[in-house]
Amino acid sequence: MTGRVMLFSAVDEVLTGYAVDVDAATLTRQSTVTLPAKVQYAWPHPSGRTLYVSTSNGGPRVKSDVNHVSALGIEDDGTLRRLEEPVVLAKRAVHMCVDAAGRHTLNAHNYLKGGMTVHRIQPDRSVGTEVVQDSKLDFGIYPHQVMVFPSGRTVLIADRGNNALAGKLEDPGALRTFHFNNGVMSAGQVVAPNGGYGFGPRHVAFHPSSPWLYVADERTNRLSMFNFQDDLLQAEPAYMCEILKSPHEVKPRQLAGGICVSPNGRFLYVANRSDYTVDLNGSAVFGGGENNIAVFAIDPATGEPRLIQHAETQSFHVRVFACDPSGRLLVTASIKALCVDVEGRVQAVPAALSVFRVGDDGLLEFMRKYDVETPGGQLQYWVGMVGH
Repeated sequence: MTGRVMLFSAVDEVLTGYAVDVDAATLTRQSTVTLPAKVQYAWPHPSGRTLYVSTSNGGPRVKSDVNHVSALGIEDDGTLRRLEEPVVLAKRAVHMCVDAAGRHTLNAHNYLKGGMTVHRIQPDRSVGTEVVQDSKLDFGIYPHQVMVFPSGRTVLIADRGNNALAGKLEDPGALRTFHFNNGVMSAGQVVAPNGGYGFGPRHVAFHPSSPWLYVADERTNRLSMFNFQDDLLQAEPAYMCEILKSPHEVKPRQLAGGICVSPNGRFLYVANRSDYTVDLNGSAVFGGGENNIAVFAIDPATGEPRLIQHAETQSFHVRVFACDPSGRLLVTASIKALCVDVEGRVQAVPAALSVFRVGDDGLLEFMRKYDVETPGGQLQYWVGMVGH
Protein backbone atom coordinates (compact mmCIF):
# COMPACT_ATOMS: atom_id res chain seq x y z
CA MET A 1 0.00 0.00 0.00
CA THR A 2 1.06 3.60 -0.62
CA GLY A 3 -0.18 4.91 2.72
CA ARG A 4 -2.55 7.27 0.94
CA VAL A 5 -6.24 7.66 1.70
CA MET A 6 -8.88 8.31 -0.96
CA LEU A 7 -12.50 9.33 -0.54
CA PHE A 8 -14.91 8.29 -3.28
CA SER A 9 -18.30 9.99 -3.65
CA ALA A 10 -21.05 8.88 -6.04
CA VAL A 11 -23.60 11.26 -7.58
CA ASP A 12 -25.86 9.09 -9.72
CA GLU A 13 -23.52 7.25 -12.15
CA VAL A 14 -20.46 9.50 -11.62
CA LEU A 15 -17.90 8.41 -9.05
CA THR A 16 -15.49 11.15 -7.95
CA GLY A 17 -12.21 10.57 -6.15
CA TYR A 18 -10.79 12.96 -3.56
CA ALA A 19 -7.30 12.76 -2.06
CA VAL A 20 -7.63 12.91 1.73
CA ASP A 21 -5.14 14.81 3.87
CA VAL A 22 -5.96 13.32 7.27
CA ASP A 23 -3.68 15.71 9.19
CA ALA A 24 -5.11 18.83 7.55
CA ALA A 25 -8.67 17.42 7.36
CA THR A 26 -9.00 18.41 3.71
CA LEU A 27 -10.30 16.81 0.52
CA THR A 28 -8.78 17.51 -2.91
CA ARG A 29 -10.85 16.51 -5.92
CA GLN A 30 -8.79 14.46 -8.38
CA SER A 31 -10.71 12.49 -11.01
CA THR A 32 -14.04 10.98 -11.99
CA VAL A 33 -15.25 7.81 -13.63
CA THR A 34 -18.69 7.18 -15.13
CA LEU A 35 -20.36 3.85 -14.36
CA PRO A 36 -23.08 2.07 -16.44
CA ALA A 37 -25.87 3.38 -14.16
CA LYS A 38 -26.43 5.04 -10.78
CA VAL A 39 -24.11 3.86 -8.01
CA GLN A 40 -25.99 1.99 -5.27
CA TYR A 41 -23.12 0.88 -3.03
CA ALA A 42 -19.42 0.06 -3.18
CA TRP A 43 -16.88 -1.89 -1.14
CA PRO A 44 -13.06 -2.05 -1.30
CA HIS A 45 -11.02 -5.22 -1.64
CA PRO A 46 -8.98 -5.94 1.54
CA SER A 47 -5.84 -5.04 -0.41
CA GLY A 48 -7.12 -1.49 -0.89
CA ARG A 49 -6.27 -1.78 -4.59
CA THR A 50 -9.74 -2.50 -6.00
CA LEU A 51 -13.19 -1.00 -5.50
CA TYR A 52 -16.28 -3.10 -6.28
CA VAL A 53 -19.30 -1.02 -7.27
CA SER A 54 -22.94 -2.07 -7.73
CA THR A 55 -25.01 0.08 -10.09
CA SER A 56 -28.63 0.24 -11.25
CA ASN A 57 -31.00 2.47 -13.20
CA GLY A 58 -33.71 1.77 -10.60
CA GLY A 59 -34.33 2.87 -7.05
CA PRO A 60 -36.04 1.73 -3.84
CA ARG A 61 -38.89 -0.61 -4.80
CA VAL A 62 -38.58 0.50 -8.43
CA LYS A 63 -38.08 -2.09 -11.15
CA SER A 64 -34.79 -1.76 -12.99
CA ASP A 65 -33.40 -3.29 -16.16
CA VAL A 66 -29.77 -2.11 -16.08
CA ASN A 67 -27.92 -3.64 -13.11
CA HIS A 68 -24.23 -4.43 -12.77
CA VAL A 69 -21.32 -5.01 -10.43
CA SER A 70 -17.99 -3.58 -11.57
CA ALA A 71 -14.39 -3.98 -10.43
CA LEU A 72 -12.33 -0.78 -10.52
CA GLY A 73 -8.60 -0.82 -9.90
CA ILE A 74 -7.19 1.93 -7.65
CA GLU A 75 -3.92 3.30 -9.00
CA ASP A 76 -1.14 4.67 -6.77
CA ASP A 77 -2.42 8.22 -7.32
CA GLY A 78 -6.01 7.18 -6.48
CA THR A 79 -7.29 7.16 -10.06
CA LEU A 80 -9.86 4.45 -10.80
CA ARG A 81 -9.57 2.19 -13.86
CA ARG A 82 -11.88 -0.55 -15.08
CA LEU A 83 -10.50 -4.06 -14.65
CA GLU A 84 -13.17 -5.62 -16.88
CA GLU A 85 -16.54 -5.12 -18.46
CA PRO A 86 -19.30 -4.76 -15.84
CA VAL A 87 -20.93 -8.03 -14.76
CA VAL A 88 -24.72 -8.11 -15.17
CA LEU A 89 -26.96 -8.54 -12.12
CA ALA A 90 -30.57 -9.67 -12.47
CA LYS A 91 -31.90 -7.03 -10.06
CA ARG A 92 -30.92 -3.79 -8.37
CA ALA A 93 -28.58 -4.28 -5.42
CA VAL A 94 -29.34 -2.01 -2.48
CA HIS A 95 -26.13 -3.00 -0.67
CA MET A 96 -23.01 -5.02 -1.31
CA CYS A 97 -19.86 -6.12 0.50
CA VAL A 98 -16.71 -8.17 0.07
CA ASP A 99 -15.71 -10.89 2.54
CA ALA A 100 -12.60 -10.24 4.64
CA ALA A 101 -10.57 -12.76 2.67
CA GLY A 102 -11.33 -10.92 -0.57
CA ARG A 103 -12.74 -14.02 -2.24
CA HIS A 104 -16.37 -13.03 -2.94
CA THR A 105 -18.63 -10.09 -3.66
CA LEU A 106 -22.08 -10.30 -2.07
CA ASN A 107 -25.02 -8.22 -3.34
CA ALA A 108 -28.36 -7.84 -1.52
CA HIS A 109 -31.53 -7.24 -3.52
CA ASN A 110 -34.80 -5.95 -2.12
CA TYR A 111 -37.19 -5.47 -5.05
CA LEU A 112 -40.42 -7.51 -4.79
CA LYS A 113 -38.70 -10.25 -2.82
CA GLY A 114 -35.40 -10.36 -0.96
CA GLY A 115 -32.50 -11.98 -2.78
CA MET A 116 -28.73 -12.45 -2.75
CA THR A 117 -26.11 -12.71 -5.48
CA VAL A 118 -22.59 -14.01 -4.78
CA HIS A 119 -19.68 -13.85 -7.24
CA ARG A 120 -16.19 -15.23 -6.88
CA ILE A 121 -13.28 -12.79 -7.07
CA GLN A 122 -10.54 -13.84 -9.48
CA PRO A 123 -6.82 -13.77 -8.61
CA ASP A 124 -6.52 -10.54 -10.65
CA ARG A 125 -9.35 -9.14 -8.45
CA SER A 126 -11.85 -9.03 -11.32
CA VAL A 127 -15.40 -10.30 -10.74
CA GLY A 128 -15.65 -13.98 -11.63
CA THR A 129 -18.44 -16.53 -11.89
CA GLU A 130 -21.67 -16.37 -9.93
CA VAL A 131 -22.12 -18.88 -7.11
CA VAL A 132 -25.66 -20.23 -7.44
CA GLN A 133 -27.63 -20.24 -4.18
CA ASP A 134 -30.46 -22.45 -2.97
CA SER A 135 -33.71 -20.96 -4.28
CA LYS A 136 -35.50 -21.96 -1.06
CA LEU A 137 -33.42 -19.66 1.15
CA ASP A 138 -35.41 -16.87 2.81
CA PHE A 139 -33.58 -13.54 2.67
CA GLY A 140 -36.48 -11.54 4.09
CA ILE A 141 -38.91 -8.93 2.81
CA TYR A 142 -36.41 -6.06 2.65
CA PRO A 143 -32.72 -7.00 3.01
CA HIS A 144 -31.13 -3.58 3.40
CA GLN A 145 -27.58 -4.69 4.13
CA VAL A 146 -25.39 -7.76 3.75
CA MET A 147 -22.29 -8.26 5.90
CA VAL A 148 -19.92 -11.13 6.62
CA PHE A 149 -19.05 -11.98 10.23
CA PRO A 150 -15.37 -11.40 11.13
CA SER A 151 -14.87 -15.19 11.09
CA GLY A 152 -15.73 -15.29 7.38
CA ARG A 153 -17.96 -18.31 8.00
CA THR A 154 -21.33 -16.55 8.33
CA VAL A 155 -23.29 -14.00 6.32
CA LEU A 156 -25.62 -11.55 8.05
CA ILE A 157 -28.56 -9.80 6.42
CA ALA A 158 -30.26 -6.81 8.02
CA ASP A 159 -33.87 -7.33 6.95
CA ARG A 160 -35.44 -3.94 7.63
CA GLY A 161 -39.10 -4.88 7.17
CA ASN A 162 -41.65 -2.14 6.42
CA ASN A 163 -43.89 0.07 8.50
CA ALA A 164 -47.63 -0.42 8.33
CA LEU A 165 -49.40 1.77 5.76
CA ALA A 166 -53.04 2.52 5.06
CA GLY A 167 -54.55 -0.81 4.10
CA LYS A 168 -51.24 -2.68 4.57
CA LEU A 169 -49.98 -4.40 7.70
CA GLU A 170 -46.43 -4.03 9.01
CA ASP A 171 -43.76 -6.30 7.57
CA PRO A 172 -41.66 -7.37 10.58
CA GLY A 173 -37.88 -7.04 10.43
CA ALA A 174 -35.13 -9.47 11.41
CA LEU A 175 -31.43 -10.24 11.52
CA ARG A 176 -30.89 -13.29 9.31
CA THR A 177 -27.69 -15.34 9.31
CA PHE A 178 -26.48 -17.89 6.79
CA HIS A 179 -23.63 -20.36 6.94
CA PHE A 180 -21.07 -19.44 4.26
CA ASN A 181 -18.84 -22.08 2.72
CA ASN A 182 -16.81 -21.33 -0.42
CA GLY A 183 -19.46 -18.85 -1.54
CA VAL A 184 -22.44 -21.10 -0.87
CA MET A 185 -25.02 -19.95 1.70
CA SER A 186 -27.22 -22.18 3.85
CA ALA A 187 -29.89 -21.32 6.41
CA GLY A 188 -28.81 -20.19 9.86
CA GLN A 189 -30.58 -18.04 12.46
CA VAL A 190 -33.49 -15.65 12.36
CA VAL A 191 -33.30 -13.15 15.21
CA ALA A 192 -36.46 -11.05 15.50
CA PRO A 193 -37.22 -9.53 18.92
CA ASN A 194 -40.97 -9.27 19.48
CA GLY A 195 -41.49 -11.32 16.34
CA GLY A 196 -39.80 -8.55 14.37
CA TYR A 197 -42.62 -6.06 14.98
CA GLY A 198 -41.20 -2.64 15.77
CA PHE A 199 -37.78 -3.93 14.70
CA GLY A 200 -36.31 -2.33 11.58
CA PRO A 201 -32.57 -3.03 11.27
CA ARG A 202 -31.05 -0.98 8.46
CA HIS A 203 -27.28 -1.24 8.95
CA VAL A 204 -25.04 -3.10 11.40
CA ALA A 205 -21.42 -2.82 12.55
CA PHE A 206 -19.19 -5.41 14.20
CA HIS A 207 -16.88 -4.45 17.05
CA PRO A 208 -13.27 -4.92 15.84
CA SER A 209 -12.13 -7.09 18.76
CA SER A 210 -15.13 -8.23 20.85
CA PRO A 211 -18.19 -10.37 19.94
CA TRP A 212 -20.58 -7.43 19.83
CA LEU A 213 -22.91 -6.47 16.99
CA TYR A 214 -24.41 -2.96 16.84
CA VAL A 215 -27.64 -2.40 14.93
CA ALA A 216 -29.06 0.92 13.67
CA ASP A 217 -32.85 0.62 13.58
CA GLU A 218 -34.23 2.81 10.80
CA ARG A 219 -37.88 2.42 11.73
CA THR A 220 -37.57 3.24 15.46
CA ASN A 221 -34.47 5.47 15.52
CA ARG A 222 -32.77 3.26 18.08
CA LEU A 223 -29.44 1.55 18.56
CA SER A 224 -29.23 -2.07 19.74
CA MET A 225 -26.26 -4.19 20.78
CA PHE A 226 -26.37 -7.98 20.41
CA ASN A 227 -23.83 -10.37 21.90
CA PHE A 228 -22.76 -13.35 19.80
CA GLN A 229 -20.61 -16.42 20.26
CA ASP A 230 -19.31 -18.65 17.47
CA ASP A 231 -21.37 -16.46 15.09
CA LEU A 232 -24.60 -17.27 16.99
CA LEU A 233 -26.50 -14.12 17.94
CA GLN A 234 -28.40 -13.83 21.18
CA ALA A 235 -32.14 -13.68 20.66
CA GLU A 236 -32.56 -10.33 22.40
CA PRO A 237 -30.37 -7.22 22.47
CA ALA A 238 -28.19 -6.78 25.52
CA TYR A 239 -28.64 -3.00 25.28
CA MET A 240 -30.98 -0.66 23.47
CA CYS A 241 -30.94 3.15 23.44
CA GLU A 242 -32.24 6.19 21.59
CA ILE A 243 -30.06 7.84 18.96
CA LEU A 244 -31.99 11.10 18.55
CA LYS A 245 -31.37 14.29 20.49
CA SER A 246 -35.14 14.78 20.90
CA PRO A 247 -36.72 11.32 20.61
CA HIS A 248 -40.11 12.58 21.78
CA GLU A 249 -40.35 15.25 19.06
CA VAL A 250 -39.92 13.14 15.94
CA LYS A 251 -40.88 14.71 12.61
CA PRO A 252 -41.95 12.73 9.54
CA ARG A 253 -39.11 11.30 7.45
CA GLN A 254 -36.81 10.95 10.49
CA LEU A 255 -34.65 7.89 9.84
CA ALA A 256 -31.54 6.21 11.21
CA GLY A 257 -28.77 5.84 8.66
CA GLY A 258 -25.28 4.39 8.53
CA ILE A 259 -23.31 3.08 11.50
CA CYS A 260 -19.60 2.67 12.21
CA VAL A 261 -17.41 1.51 15.10
CA SER A 262 -14.07 3.28 15.43
CA PRO A 263 -10.99 1.19 14.54
CA ASN A 264 -9.89 1.18 18.20
CA GLY A 265 -13.31 -0.11 19.28
CA ARG A 266 -13.88 2.69 21.81
CA PHE A 267 -16.54 4.70 19.99
CA LEU A 268 -19.53 4.27 17.74
CA TYR A 269 -21.16 6.64 15.24
CA VAL A 270 -24.72 6.57 13.85
CA ALA A 271 -26.34 8.96 11.34
CA ASN A 272 -29.66 10.65 12.00
CA ARG A 273 -31.20 11.95 8.78
CA SER A 274 -34.26 13.93 7.78
CA ASP A 275 -35.55 15.66 4.64
CA TYR A 276 -39.09 16.48 5.73
CA THR A 277 -40.47 19.54 3.90
CA VAL A 278 -43.34 21.99 4.28
CA ASP A 279 -44.73 24.58 1.86
CA LEU A 280 -43.50 28.16 1.92
CA ASN A 281 -45.21 30.32 -0.71
CA GLY A 282 -45.23 27.46 -3.17
CA SER A 283 -41.73 26.23 -2.42
CA ALA A 284 -40.78 23.12 -0.45
CA VAL A 285 -38.54 24.02 2.49
CA PHE A 286 -37.10 21.95 5.32
CA GLY A 287 -39.79 21.32 7.91
CA GLY A 288 -37.67 20.18 10.83
CA GLY A 289 -35.94 17.06 12.04
CA GLU A 290 -32.47 15.93 13.06
CA ASN A 291 -29.47 15.76 10.77
CA ASN A 292 -26.53 14.82 12.94
CA ILE A 293 -24.09 12.10 13.88
CA ALA A 294 -24.84 10.50 17.24
CA VAL A 295 -21.58 9.62 19.02
CA PHE A 296 -21.43 6.85 21.62
CA ALA A 297 -18.67 5.71 23.95
CA ILE A 298 -18.45 1.91 24.19
CA ASP A 299 -17.95 0.30 27.60
CA PRO A 300 -14.81 -1.84 27.13
CA ALA A 301 -16.06 -4.53 29.52
CA THR A 302 -19.69 -4.93 28.46
CA GLY A 303 -20.00 -3.26 25.07
CA GLU A 304 -22.76 -0.97 26.30
CA PRO A 305 -23.01 2.21 24.19
CA ARG A 306 -23.34 5.55 26.03
CA LEU A 307 -24.39 8.67 24.15
CA ILE A 308 -21.82 11.49 24.43
CA GLN A 309 -22.52 13.86 21.50
CA HIS A 310 -24.76 14.91 18.64
CA ALA A 311 -22.62 16.54 15.92
CA GLU A 312 -24.63 18.57 13.39
CA THR A 313 -23.79 17.71 9.77
CA GLN A 314 -24.80 21.19 8.51
CA SER A 315 -26.54 19.44 5.63
CA PHE A 316 -29.63 17.32 5.02
CA HIS A 317 -30.27 13.57 4.86
CA VAL A 318 -26.87 11.98 5.44
CA ARG A 319 -27.51 8.53 3.99
CA VAL A 320 -23.91 7.40 4.43
CA PHE A 321 -20.67 8.55 6.03
CA ALA A 322 -17.11 7.28 6.08
CA CYS A 323 -14.18 7.06 8.49
CA ASP A 324 -10.55 6.98 7.45
CA PRO A 325 -8.62 3.79 8.34
CA SER A 326 -6.78 5.52 11.20
CA GLY A 327 -10.06 6.65 12.78
CA ARG A 328 -8.97 10.30 12.92
CA LEU A 329 -11.35 11.70 10.30
CA LEU A 330 -15.07 11.27 9.56
CA VAL A 331 -16.83 12.58 6.44
CA THR A 332 -20.61 12.71 5.99
CA ALA A 333 -22.38 12.79 2.61
CA SER A 334 -25.77 14.46 2.33
CA ILE A 335 -27.94 12.92 -0.32
CA LYS A 336 -29.36 16.05 -1.96
CA ALA A 337 -29.86 19.81 -1.88
CA LEU A 338 -32.73 21.20 0.16
CA CYS A 339 -34.23 24.65 0.63
CA VAL A 340 -34.63 26.34 4.01
CA ASP A 341 -36.73 29.21 5.30
CA VAL A 342 -34.53 32.20 6.18
CA GLU A 343 -36.80 34.88 7.62
CA GLY A 344 -39.46 34.17 5.01
CA ARG A 345 -37.01 33.81 2.13
CA VAL A 346 -36.25 30.52 0.40
CA GLN A 347 -32.54 29.69 0.47
CA ALA A 348 -31.01 26.60 -1.14
CA VAL A 349 -28.52 24.47 0.82
CA PRO A 350 -26.48 22.26 -1.56
CA ALA A 351 -25.65 18.62 -0.97
CA ALA A 352 -22.27 18.42 0.72
CA LEU A 353 -19.36 16.49 2.13
CA SER A 354 -18.88 17.59 5.76
CA VAL A 355 -15.47 16.88 7.30
CA PHE A 356 -15.01 16.21 11.02
CA ARG A 357 -11.88 15.73 13.10
CA VAL A 358 -12.22 12.80 15.53
CA GLY A 359 -10.71 13.57 18.92
CA ASP A 360 -8.96 11.14 21.25
CA ASP A 361 -12.18 11.25 23.28
CA GLY A 362 -14.22 10.21 20.22
CA LEU A 363 -15.94 13.59 19.93
CA LEU A 364 -16.40 15.14 16.49
CA GLU A 365 -15.18 18.64 15.61
CA PHE A 366 -16.60 20.17 12.43
CA MET A 367 -13.76 21.36 10.22
CA ARG A 368 -15.20 22.31 6.84
CA LYS A 369 -17.83 21.53 4.24
CA TYR A 370 -17.52 20.94 0.49
CA ASP A 371 -20.60 21.61 -1.63
CA VAL A 372 -21.51 18.85 -4.09
CA GLU A 373 -23.53 19.55 -7.22
CA THR A 374 -26.65 17.36 -7.63
CA PRO A 375 -28.43 18.91 -10.63
CA GLY A 376 -31.80 17.74 -11.89
CA GLY A 377 -32.69 15.73 -8.84
CA GLN A 378 -29.49 13.68 -8.81
CA LEU A 379 -28.48 12.06 -5.52
CA GLN A 380 -25.17 11.71 -3.67
CA TYR A 381 -25.99 8.12 -2.80
CA TRP A 382 -22.73 6.64 -1.53
CA VAL A 383 -19.40 7.69 -0.05
CA GLY A 384 -16.44 5.68 1.24
CA MET A 385 -12.80 6.05 2.24
CA VAL A 386 -10.09 3.63 1.19
CA GLY A 387 -6.51 3.33 2.39
CA HIS A 388 -4.34 2.07 -0.47
